[in-house]
Amino acid sequence: MPKKLLQERENRPPEHFMKRCRMKKQSRVLAALLLLTLLSLPAQATKKTDSLAVKIGQMLMIGFRGVSLADAPQIAADICERDIGGVVLFDYDVPSHSPSRNISNPEQLARLTQELQKMSKIPLLIAIDQEGGKVNRLKPARGFPPSMSAQHLGELNNPDSTRTAALQCARTLKAMHINLNLAPVADLNVNPDNPVIGKLGRSFSADPVVVISNIALTCSAYREEGIIATLKHFPGHGSSTTDTHRDFTDITGSWTEKELEPYLALIAAGYHDPVMTAHVFNGKLDPLYPATLSKSILDGMLRGKLGFTGVIISDDMQMKAIADHYGLETAIQLAIEAGVDILLFGNNTAYDPEIASKATTIIRSLLQKKIITEKRIDRSYHRIMELKKRYQIDQT
Repeated sequence: MPKKLLQERENRPPEHFMKRCRMKKQSRVLAALLLLTLLSLPAQATKKTDSLAVKIGQMLMIGFRGVSLADAPQIAADICERDIGGVVLFDYDVPSHSPSRNISNPEQLARLTQELQKMSKIPLLIAIDQEGGKVNRLKPARGFPPSMSAQHLGELNNPDSTRTAALQCARTLKAMHINLNLAPVADLNVNPDNPVIGKLGRSFSADPVVVISNIALTCSAYREEGIIATLKHFPGHGSSTTDTHRDFTDITGSWTEKELEPYLALIAAGYHDPVMTAHVFNGKLDPLYPATLSKSILDGMLRGKLGFTGVIISDDMQMKAIADHYGLETAIQLAIEAGVDILLFGNNTAYDPEIASKATTIIRSLLQKKIITEKRIDRSYHRIMELKKRYQIDQT
């Protein structure tokens, strides 16, 4: 498409995209009628193309700037034209060092999430990192209830306290029409000086028994309120000495199999909600690739040995542990081959308003080159749709 036309499309108001979405919904009815006519073959061909586009789009979760759709025409286009399956919300914009991103106050946030959801043909996963404590996007200063860190709850190790905290979090998210929490953290607090886990109070404990019991209570409370949990960061980030947001992180010498115990126990007990990958490198498990890009870690260990059959979400693919060491096409290819179902581009380490379009083009190219197959895309699509169906996500 000529650059001028691309610019014109980006400058269109969100009402344009909402109108396009309504037209697309109406066109599906017309397409069904056309199947009964002599034009059935072209209609079926179009449907097949759209189906693949939808499947690719559902594998993308995108971050964006804006407190309303009027501020965010690009995400409107991503939802309406590229059928992305999810968005992720932040309160602070890291690249611009701005306290204004997606969240101002409860009333604004509820409007934004409803606008996003109504625009999508397929129920949208609306995600946030609301762990509690220091990793807390819904802050009291903006009108949200206070929260407790996982570390504090683990030190209390009181079932009533953990359940109360989880229910409050889940009910707050539900009121904001957010359906996916990128929490709880399943990492063991192996290294209390870990700059991204231990020092931020994100782990319940160094003791896997404490971690397992508190996560089980948290996930149960989330499910009661219709909130999807996400265990992170597989296969364990608690022993690291560096931060994957900032650089390559090698845990070969510090990681032990003990860090798998929370995943092993919870999956064996029936946990079927998403698991998020870590960008950590562990030469004991894969001598070439970090976990997010490792087929032996995700497909071999998480799915094979641990028996996990749910959705695998990548950690942010724009974090420097990945982005500084792999080109975008290579990273996407390796992640899909490894077994990632949802590629998360938070757009909050670096900001690229075209990232969904770029990722879609890359996946299509990989399919055309037969590097990945439609069958592989289908597997992720069915896992994602099963998750959405199971939680009966409300689009009103």
